[in-house]
Amino acid sequence: MIDNFALWWRGRSTREQRLLWVMAALVALLFLWLVVIRPLGDALDRARQRHNAAVVARAEAQARRAPAGGVSNATPPLPLDAFVTRGAADAGFAAARVTARGPSRASLTIDAARPQALLGWIARLEAQGVAVETLRARANADRTIAVEAALRARNAP
Repeated sequence: MIDNFALWWRGRSTREQRLLWVMAALVALLFLWLVVIRPLGDALDRARQRHNAAVVARAEAQARRAPAGGVSNATPPLPLDAFVTRGAADAGFAAARVTARGPSRASLTIDAARPQALLGWIARLEAQGVAVETLRARANADRTIAVEAALRARNAP
């Protein structure tokens, strides 16, 4: 068989032999691309996707492990409505209406508050052991928000 190929090869002109060498080199490059380079690129893309998914999963796990805003396991003094009323007055929300729903629960209503100040104060309440069960905010025409919230002491049933 090799003798047949050698005979066939010698029957080609020099120009044809050169063209056949170029064709063989191009086929080898194509084979290298399809068998080695492309699968490695795909594997690298899959590894990047797995890495990104792992980074997101790790961030979610850390967020679940360490509550946002530095929330601690502190317990606010009871009754909760007096604690929240005092905190609202200290934060500058004198018009806040706090209604007791038991010793460890309260509802909060504020007709007009700046969003940044209100959310900062709520974050401080959470750090002091007050859990926000529900929070409903509506935008007012004057760049303030009206808020209704249900609060409870964190360790309360």
